[in-house]
Amino acid sequence: MAVKSGLVLEGGALRTIFSSGACDGLLAGGVMTDYVVGVSAGIAYGVSYVSRQQGRNLEILTRYANDRRYMGMGNLLKRDNRSYFGLEFAYRTIPNELAPFDYETFAAYPGQVEAVVTNLESGRAEYYPVPRDDKDFVLLQATCAMPLMFPPFEINGHPCMDGGAADAIPFRRAFEQGCDRAVVILTHTRGYRRKTEKLQRLIDRYYRQYPNFCRTMRERAESYNRDREELFRLEREGKVLIIAPESTRGVSRIERNVEKLRMLWGDGFQQATARMEEIRAFLAD
Repeated sequence: MAVKSGLVLEGGALRTIFSSGACDGLLAGGVMTDYVVGVSAGIAYGVSYVSRQQGRNLEILTRYANDRRYMGMGNLLKRDNRSYFGLEFAYRTIPNELAPFDYETFAAYPGQVEAVVTNLESGRAEYYPVPRDDKDFVLLQATCAMPLMFPPFEINGHPCMDGGAADAIPFRRAFEQGCDRAVVILTHTRGYRRKTEKLQRLIDRYYRQYPNFCRTMRERAESYNRDREELFRLEREGKVLIIAPESTRGVSRIERNVEKLRMLWGDGFQQATARMEEIRAFLAD
């Protein structure tokens, strides 16, 4: 029986350029997994891996990171946007006009691609197939919807936001979907430990109509750190292969320094290409 291979992508907004570099390295080495699942920018950038568009995310971020249409406080203040990121520009203008997304190749991918969202009512993670023909990328907007920086999005009749709140590294989902092994790309260093949310009081007040979501956010750090411990255990058992940055180079979630973004992308690309034989052997039948 053939091994079903998975790719798991953590989020991290613009810091996810490291994952893009690693995915580009996988493409350069001819590695395409059978299943892809991601959170937030992990999967928003990850669809370019599935569409085999090497370098596309690097081109987008280096070209538009300092474009106020892409991100900036002005977007958050617009009534028809209510997000730090310019939703129309980022999810429609760029993929459909400025840096065209290859919908045809994406649709031809024979595997499964899923994005994670957090249901505000239940506070739990939900997993949905990324539509092959949605040129508005509504699901990708929902999985990227960071609390306080995005509006909620209705998915399957329920208000949803950032998948990273409830399941930041969805490696369990990969195994539930039949993967025998998975490559997991992290956006934090191996020694990272998440701390309690500094804006929790504001979150409790702003999302008070969703008490389960508020509880999920309060427990987020503990759950995340516990998940990473399990992930590293699975690595020792040979069930996952982890690609993680040795340094995040100080890149923030809303980084505007293009050179820092290039270097972090390069770190991901270099690590994936340097470990290519290891990766191929890990994924082999």
